[in-house]
Amino acid sequence: MEIIKEFSSSEKCSYLENLQQTTHYKVINNCTIDMCQSLIERGYRRFGKMYFRPICSGCDECKSIKIDVDNYSFSKSSRRVIKKAKNIKIILQEPTLSQEHLNLFDKYHKFMENKKGWEYHKTTVNHYYESFVNGANDFGYEVLYFDEEKLIGVDLIDILDDGISSIYFYYDPDYSNLSLGKLSLLQQIIIAKKLEKSWIYLGYYVKDCPSLSYKAEYKPYLTLQERPLLDEDSSWN
Repeated sequence: MEIIKEFSSSEKCSYLENLQQTTHYKVINNCTIDMCQSLIERGYRRFGKMYFRPICSGCDECKSIKIDVDNYSFSKSSRRVIKKAKNIKIILQEPTLSQEHLNLFDKYHKFMENKKGWEYHKTTVNHYYESFVNGANDFGYEVLYFDEEKLIGVDLIDILDDGISSIYFYYDPDYSNLSLGKLSLLQQIIIAKKLEKSWIYLGYYVKDCPSLSYKAEYKPYLTLQERPLLDEDSSWN
């Protein structure tokens, strides 16, 4: 394992209007599962070889959140989502890259540009590879969702020692009736229970950001306190 470089950058906040955000990055070659676990426990997220977390001065709105899998019970509405997708084929495997992945990724982001005003840029083979395939090492996986032979959803995750870390999910908007976003998270919980993992690390919860506030619906959950360094213990309440 080798930390290639560390740096911080400031830009417009991705989650709250009229704010700036400062993010700390670590770029790590051949990251071990133990190091990935330590970083995720301390509020980092992973895209490719890049690990990052917000370090904004005077703002603590981005709270790392994790679902307590051991004590999670599927509600009636959750069971309906799972039942509605009973004919969907689900495959767990190492991350891959195909033209089908790229087409679906672009279709999803064009849809989100119209629905939520996301800034759209056509993805490239290199961008997708560096974001979702490279750096997976022996802990990164994808969960593929198929309607017969048609790829309709891709969920990128890390399976760590004590839990599953959510990275990114995208889907075919033509299948919105299947609630694929909810299904993907419920499927993570199902996988975690089968593997006897205790947590789903869901990234950041921001109360006033609709794209992230939904995470508090999945109870029970814990949030990370402050921003511990790697040589400090993490505290979740």
